[in-house]
Amino acid sequence: MKKVKLGIIGVGHMGQYHVSVAVALKDKISLIGIYDIDFGKSKEIANKYKINYFNNVEDLMDNVEAVIIAVPTFLHYKYASLALDRNIHVLVEKPATERIEQARKLAKKAKKKDLIFQVGHVERFNGAVQELYKIVTNPIIIESRRLSPFTDRVKDVGVVLDLMIHDIDIVTNIVNSPVISVKASGGSIFSDYEDYATAILQFENGCISTITASRITQRKIRTLSISQEKSYIFLDYSTQDIHIHRQASQAYLLTKEEIKYSQESFVEELFVHKENPLKHEQEHFYNCINNRIMPYFSNEADIRSLEVTLEIENIIRSQLQKEKRMAAN
Repeated sequence: MKKVKLGIIGVGHMGQYHVSVAVALKDKISLIGIYDIDFGKSKEIANKYKINYFNNVEDLMDNVEAVIIAVPTFLHYKYASLALDRNIHVLVEKPATERIEQARKLAKKAKKKDLIFQVGHVERFNGAVQELYKIVTNPIIIESRRLSPFTDRVKDVGVVLDLMIHDIDIVTNIVNSPVISVKASGGSIFSDYEDYATAILQFENGCISTITASRITQRKIRTLSISQEKSYIFLDYSTQDIHIHRQASQAYLLTKEEIKYSQESFVEELFVHKENPLKHEQEHFYNCINNRIMPYFSNEADIRSLEVTLEIENIIRSQLQKEKRMAAN
């Protein structure tokens, strides 16, 4: 099959990862060049990977059939809309846009023009996450933790749009039932946005999910646990290991000195094929373009997870603003 002529817009932290992967996929992707508002950064990355860079985004778009957009969130709509208007396929980093209305407009425009509009939820292409869709049948309780030390890498959004959105997307797609209740709380320590947050989602089918995200924690922890009727599933993202506990039993042993508690269960460790999820994401984008197929996850799923994310962010933002007003008085 022919190579896809690709351009990458934005070569910051995430954009550089995309450049590295695109260069490695040279049998499928022809990386025409890159663009960044920081011309010095563009030149540096271009020299490193021996690729072209453009000083004008329109010039880049004149030479490609697809773009990956990895700029700050507030610029997503601008560049994605510009690309779609020029009949260019788009993979835009998450979150798709700042506002739901913008995401809906982009999805509608892509559909009308028969173009691929894919949102870069890279965790969807994590091998362990893909296995979850095969083994989770009727989740009852879901607990997710995505905790990290603080970094000033992301300066334009809080922890909800930076980190929690990954787990909101995973959970809402696994449960696949309307969200009927959202509760959230969070706080700010190191930035002007929320740096830690917890949300509780209740779904129409009865499932309840607790999602915690933090960028103030001195240890990186990324886990997901799912309780369903006959099994307990635990995923550690750091190792991509999945353990399934079944047929659990518990007992108490009373002695003169103490009460001892014991629990037994059959534990199955699921083999997960571990590869670079960003590579799989770009390959999927390529396959969708070349084979004229739609992405695994629809734009409706993208919008659904973004809606929940923005609702959580708005709840916490209102809470923080109220706390500031009270402190000022």
